[in-house]
Amino acid sequence: MEAYYYQQMPKLRQAAYHAMKSGITALSPAFSVPMLDKQALSDIFFQLRLDCPEIFYVTGFSYRFYPGAAHAELIPEYLFEKGKIREHQKALSARVEKLARPALSMSPAEKERYIHDFICQNVRYDKLKKPYSHEIIGPLGQGVGVCEGIAKSVKILCDRLGLRCIIAISEANPALGIQYRHAWNILQIDGQYVHLDATFDLSLSQNGVIRYDYFNLDDTRLFRDHQPVIAPVPACTAKDRFYYREQKLSFTRIEDVCKRAQMPVRKGLPFVFHWRGGPLTREVLTELVQALEETARGKGKHALVSYNMPQAVLCVRFPTELPTQGPTAEDANEGELSSDE
Repeated sequence: MEAYYYQQMPKLRQAAYHAMKSGITALSPAFSVPMLDKQALSDIFFQLRLDCPEIFYVTGFSYRFYPGAAHAELIPEYLFEKGKIREHQKALSARVEKLARPALSMSPAEKERYIHDFICQNVRYDKLKKPYSHEIIGPLGQGVGVCEGIAKSVKILCDRLGLRCIIAISEANPALGIQYRHAWNILQIDGQYVHLDATFDLSLSQNGVIRYDYFNLDDTRLFRDHQPVIAPVPACTAKDRFYYREQKLSFTRIEDVCKRAQMPVRKGLPFVFHWRGGPLTREVLTELVQALEETARGKGKHALVSYNMPQAVLCVRFPTELPTQGPTAEDANEGELSSDE
């Protein structure tokens, strides 16, 4: 298990973290922790659950203390009664083991893709934002989740498969219409740190097409449409690990796009690619759409284009009838964590 946030804490906070983890794991109704102010205890509690997604059954706490005392008594708020927690723990442990088994002998890169694809194929975004959707019990137990639960599910699977994984959290930005925090993952693959936002890719994956727009991004690309993180995380500087670059689906010339599109046109398959030939401006987008339409017409079909502007990724389908709409912008989902957590 990667206890990343624990490792960043000073000794007193580490002591509080350890006390919380021990007390909560034992399902204690109350236990002693070093005296810290409420904000510090809240931060430690929040980061503990980022390091340890298996602690899915506690949602908050209250505490009491005597003035001048060296310790406070922390009272967890459990999501279920003790017997029910044990049942859920057993079921989720078995679920994680079953999911991990087919990937145990894979390479680190294959394991990462396996986890990503599992999320995109088996989890539904929870628009109602139920409490359990913020924990692994949502995606892994109920098949629904929001960004926090999805990032925690990615981490617990990475932990089981031996991949170094951190949950990153960005701040809300109401001025930009971003009302909530957002959660995603940072993985270390072959010694390089990369961003993986399975929630954003899930929101873009439709009609059987798995998207990788947010698979192995560096800092520059990721923060085109993500807010700054609330706590320091490792720098992600590897530019050549981006999925579409590794799969040779990143193009700098329109003629290369059209050449690669010919097989999907012929087979009637969707064609997803990344544009790397300068900024994806409206003018460049228009040129790409026109060229893809000409390519499709050569086979008696048309080009229906949607695009993720921040990441310069286009998804093209090839219907036999002329589309009634032009290129459409795709928006990946923003975060769902309460900004006061």
